[in-house]
Amino acid sequence: MVPQLVQILHTLVTSGCSTEHSISGVGDPFLQVQILRLLRILGQNHEESSEAMNDLLAQVATNTDTSRNAGSAVLFETVLTIMDIRSAAGLRVLAVNILGRFLLNSDKNIRYVALTSLLRLVQSDHSAVQRHRPTVVECLQEPDASLSRRALELSLALVNSSNVRAMTQELQSFLEVCPPDLRADCASGILLAAERFAPTKRWHIDTILRVLTMAGTHVRDDAVANLTQLIGGAQELHAYSVRCLYSALAEDISQQPLVQVASWCIGEYGDLLLEGSCEETEPLQVEEEEVLALLERVLQSHLSLPATRGYALTALMKLSTRFRGDNNRIRQVVSIYGSCLDLELQQRAVEYNALFRKYDHMRAAILEKMPLVERSSPQAEEQPEEEGRGASPTPTEPKASELLNLLDLLDDSSGGAQHPAPQSPSPGDAVGCLPAMPGAPPPLAPIPDLRVFERQGLRLTLSFERPSGVPALLLITATATNSSGSDVTHFVCQAAVPKSFQLQLQAPSGDTLPAQGSLPITQLLRVLNPTKAPLRLKLRLTYNHFGQSVQEVFEVNNLPAETWQ
Repeated sequence: MVPQLVQILHTLVTSGCSTEHSISGVGDPFLQVQILRLLRILGQNHEESSEAMNDLLAQVATNTDTSRNAGSAVLFETVLTIMDIRSAAGLRVLAVNILGRFLLNSDKNIRYVALTSLLRLVQSDHSAVQRHRPTVVECLQEPDASLSRRALELSLALVNSSNVRAMTQELQSFLEVCPPDLRADCASGILLAAERFAPTKRWHIDTILRVLTMAGTHVRDDAVANLTQLIGGAQELHAYSVRCLYSALAEDISQQPLVQVASWCIGEYGDLLLEGSCEETEPLQVEEEEVLALLERVLQSHLSLPATRGYALTALMKLSTRFRGDNNRIRQVVSIYGSCLDLELQQRAVEYNALFRKYDHMRAAILEKMPLVERSSPQAEEQPEEEGRGASPTPTEPKASELLNLLDLLDDSSGGAQHPAPQSPSPGDAVGCLPAMPGAPPPLAPIPDLRVFERQGLRLTLSFERPSGVPALLLITATATNSSGSDVTHFVCQAAVPKSFQLQLQAPSGDTLPAQGSLPITQLLRVLNPTKAPLRLKLRLTYNHFGQSVQEVFEVNNLPAETWQ
């Protein structure tokens, strides 16, 4: 059928037809459209049929008059047919150029059809569509909401590594004036494009800051986490970032995501804010009192969400270890929120007050700068921080209560409590000061295992290993087994050591021990003993067994001498 259809369409294009079938000078456009649609079906995935249509489709594309709607309709069907069959590369470029001319048409419907069609083709013919980028960008300013939305979608699809700077600038200009219903899509699109194609970290940070400043309340939920992660991983830009964010926060505290990022950054790097001028920014002279007053203003603002106040409260707490001045002002603010109606803020304030009153000697260590966290994005750069650096991690605020609870495990003279790592720890959660042991050599000498607990079929055994390359490091594997007739569930093992030691608990292999089961739970403890002092270990086991909740606290004083000598 293809040769016959081609001949009929060729006749309609070249010879025309009777006057009664001609519309605006186009010979029977209804018949032409139907033939083009049928050719589109017959030519799909068929090389021979597609080749027979190529010359005719080129002729229709070049000879059809587009001054009237009838001609535009035929030309549009021609473009769709070219794109759906196995047409020649030059013919596909011609089809994209036709759609580009449609974008200049005064009829809004034709422009909308062109934008929609180009959006379909942008993946398969990206370079051809890219030639019409300036015209597409101009369509962003269309007063018609449907046209501007289609233009926004196509503009975002055209962003790549070579034009990301220019396109992002155009999109940011549109973001300033776009209708409210497009603001969220535009802001999210810019952030996604920046994350995929950012040429440098500084450009990436600047772009996100501008988006947060212009449309902070419309950004996607993970924008705050992504920016804090990005800033944390760019150590050379910490001073630059905290100055930019402080200036933005001082000007506007209404954009909640911006306020949250700024509060986090000021809390982490507030000490850099007070230092001398940064080469990459204008000189900025800031006093401690100004920073504290700004965070207090965030806490007191009726615009601040509870989550934002949480960021600001934590920032104030961290500044108590970053600033050298008197902490009485911070204590007073924290104490006020100890009776806050919001339970999250109240819990944070109560825990922070406890740090001030009872555990002040631990406050500086707990509030250290956050460690680098591996980015989840596949486009993220590799983690620059090497495993084994000297900075110890800072537990997040919700974990503070767990840390305080563990302080009872050892008396005040031997302190140094530790809490277990989360079930799915990231590389940033590791204790940086403990050396990494990839591919470590075998231990110097075997150390006998030690059974430290046994009750109603539940047994806990410790096995030991001292890597030859790091004599101060002791690896302890705690193995729990259950030989009883009832499952042991919600099993948690916590540990504490004296202050002269450093202890890290890795995530356990599980929390359930089946009845009469051979599947144990194992957990690795890494102990650093630089002074080679006799090791005391205090353990707390919590679990459910025989329908009862059990908690056992005991001290292990009979560790083999080989573990510390």
